[in-house]
Amino acid sequence: MLKRGRQHESLSDKIHRFRGVILVISVPLLLITFVLFLMPSRAPSDSFSNRKISPDNVILARADSSSSSRKSYAVIFDAGSSGSRVHVFCFDKRLDLVPIGKDLEIFRQLKPGLSAYAKDPKAAADSLQSLLDKAEAVVPQELRHKTPVRVGATAGLRQLQGDASHRILQAVRDFLKDKSSLKSKSDWVSVLDGTQEGAYQWVTINYLLGNLGKKYSNTVGVVDLGGGSVQMAYAISETDAAKAPRMSDGEDTYVKEMNLKGTKYHLYVHSYLHYGLLAARAEILNVEDSGSPCILVGYHGSYKYGGASYLASASPSGSGMNECRRVAIKALKVNESACTHMKCTFGGVWNGGGGDGQKNLFVASFFFDRAAEAGFVDPNVPVAKVRPVDFENEAKRACETKLDDAKSIYPNVGDENLPYLCMDLVYQYTLLVDGFGLDPWQEITLVKKVKYQNYLVEAAWPLGSAIEVVSSLK
Repeated sequence: MLKRGRQHESLSDKIHRFRGVILVISVPLLLITFVLFLMPSRAPSDSFSNRKISPDNVILARADSSSSSRKSYAVIFDAGSSGSRVHVFCFDKRLDLVPIGKDLEIFRQLKPGLSAYAKDPKAAADSLQSLLDKAEAVVPQELRHKTPVRVGATAGLRQLQGDASHRILQAVRDFLKDKSSLKSKSDWVSVLDGTQEGAYQWVTINYLLGNLGKKYSNTVGVVDLGGGSVQMAYAISETDAAKAPRMSDGEDTYVKEMNLKGTKYHLYVHSYLHYGLLAARAEILNVEDSGSPCILVGYHGSYKYGGASYLASASPSGSGMNECRRVAIKALKVNESACTHMKCTFGGVWNGGGGDGQKNLFVASFFFDRAAEAGFVDPNVPVAKVRPVDFENEAKRACETKLDDAKSIYPNVGDENLPYLCMDLVYQYTLLVDGFGLDPWQEITLVKKVKYQNYLVEAAWPLGSAIEVVSSLK
């Protein structure tokens, strides 16, 4: 009877009687179904379901998985008169410098420079092969095709006769196109003018100081005293940039616009040709027909510059700070050239209007070198705070020193520069105070290198060029 009764159990009775078993089986099944239901909604972020599969995408996927994809490299050739140099820099996605191995940059050089091959342009270009090989070896292979390579030639190529410079530059362009796996453009191979050097120097120093990306008033101005020219560069307001006087055709404009780290800068920059330290000696010696009050007593000789020779002998009345300064002012043409603009420096050149971008001034190159050699700046420190009057005080002492005594008093000054020490220091003071209009007691910063993270980096133009080209490609 019991057996027959169970045969007539209803479906609901059976479910009720086996409810425990059904629950044990159904719960896992429901969980598995739920997980499977959720999986498609996650797939797009974990797969290539929204991408087209191609060899290029596979390469991209590999690059994305490596740290190199977050880096940008730049290769800059500095083709100078004495030799060729290559710099390789690496930046992260925020455009901050990151080390390449143990160094913050890769630097190699060789001699002679491109100008030594004036009659053989192809040989000039081929001379860069070993430097190019070293640079390409540093850049990850998957990034080489988008890594810019620039060549900036300076004084050496400027002085070549005829079309020799043009032919060498074209040979270098062809060389990079045929032999390099890096990204090259025709206008990335050129002779740098003083304005470009000044602009890149400004970029380099402000970058290393961490100023780029901030408003222009938080940047520093730069004066770079080279051998043939001196450059001044500093950021000005948009209002002052709009007031910049127009220059005659064929001349550089006073204001250069630069977009750096997401910020637009109006950069006043001007290069004064013939007023670098070595060129200025010729200008000063050319003022006087007889002996010069800027030459140390006891020296009689000649000074050669730019293919010309100048009498370089001490004045019969001796050397002196005041007389030498009078000659230096005359050489700068401070009061001789009419100023047709709102305000001028010297030679009738617009001064940029001044402003916050000029209030902190960093001066580089020969300013640092002569100060260190004269002994009022420690040559072992990368930067030093001084005032223009420090150059004046040291100039007074140097101008009163006879050549025979100068070697023991100034042991760090080379023999070829010793007769001109009075002249150099007087000129530097005059350039700052009478030329650029600085207060003699204004604090300025002499700079050789700038501390960046835990590294000391040379305050030179190639880094500025690298930052500009990488910024333009982002």
